[in-house]
Amino acid sequence: MSDATAKSAAPLDEVMLAMDVVDTLRHQQGLATRELDTAAKEAQLISKLRDIYHQQGIEVPDHILKEGVAALQESRFAYDAPEPSFGVTLAKLYVGRKQWGKPVLAIVGAVLAVMIGYFGVWQPYQAGQAEQARIELAEGLPAQMDALYETIFEETKVQQAVVDAEALRTRGQTFAAEGDRAAAEAAVADLTTLRDQLRQEYTLRVVNRPDEQSGFWTFPEINTDATNYYLVVEALDTDGDAISLPILNEENGQTETVAKWGVRVPESVYEAVVADKQDDGIIQSNEIGRKSYGFVDVEYNVPVSGGAVTRW
Repeated sequence: MSDATAKSAAPLDEVMLAMDVVDTLRHQQGLATRELDTAAKEAQLISKLRDIYHQQGIEVPDHILKEGVAALQESRFAYDAPEPSFGVTLAKLYVGRKQWGKPVLAIVGAVLAVMIGYFGVWQPYQAGQAEQARIELAEGLPAQMDALYETIFEETKVQQAVVDAEALRTRGQTFAAEGDRAAAEAAVADLTTLRDQLRQEYTLRVVNRPDEQSGFWTFPEINTDATNYYLVVEALDTDGDAISLPILNEENGQTETVAKWGVRVPESVYEAVVADKQDDGIIQSNEIGRKSYGFVDVEYNVPVSGGAVTRW
C-alpha cells in the first residue's frame, strides 16, 4: 500500500471501515442485489466496491471489503426494531420526555394543587365552619337568649313582657337543642325586638299640619252599615324627631313599618278633634298617647278602639 493510501486509511479503524462498506452497499443496493442474486463471485463485487472507494480517493484493504460484504449478508450492522413490549414503551416514553414532560408535569401540578386545596384547605375550612356553627347553635344562641331574657326581666315594668320573654326563650332553646338553627335565630330576633320595644320612648300625636289630614272615616267592607273613625298620628321620640314603627293594618292583616298611620277611635273623640282643628286651624290637644321606657304598649290619653290602618 502506498504512503498516500496509508495516510487515507490510517484515521479509520477496521470496524468503522467495514460499517462504511455496508453503508455503501446499502446505498448501492441494486449493485449488491444484482451481483449476489446472479451468484457472481465475491471478487467481482469487491472489485467494484474498490473502484467506488477509489473514485472517492479512499483505498480500502480487500479484507475490509470482504468483511463489509459478509456483514451485509449477515445483517450485522443492521438495526432491527424491537418487538412491542412494556419495556419498549417505557423506553420510548423516556426518550420523548422532552415533548410530553412539561405538559404532563403541568397537569400533575394542577391536579396536586387542586387536591391540596381541597383536602388541605377547603375540607378543613368546611369542617371548621361546621364545628363553629355547631358550637354557636349549642352554646352561643342559647347564651344570647339567656342574656336577652335577663335584660328584659330587669328593664320591664310590666309582667306580661317577662311572660312573653320566658316563652320565647324556652321555645328558642328547644329549637337550638333540636338543631333547628333558623327557628332558634328567629327566637333571638323576637327577644331582641321585645327588648328594643321596651326601651323605646315616644309620644303619639295627631298630625297637625294645614296641608295634611288629621283624621278620616271609612265604611268597613265587612259591614257597610258601620262607620270607622280614624285619627292620623305620628310618633315623636324624645328629641322631637318622627320615627317609623311596625303597625298592623286591621283591614288586610299585614304589618307595615310606617311613619304615619290611622288609629281607630270612637266617633266622639274624632268629632272633638275635628272641632278643635276647625276652631283656629290648630289642634290644641294633639297628644293622644305616650310610650314610656319599660312598657310595651302606648298609654293613651283618649279612648281608642284598638285598631289601626296604614293606608287610606
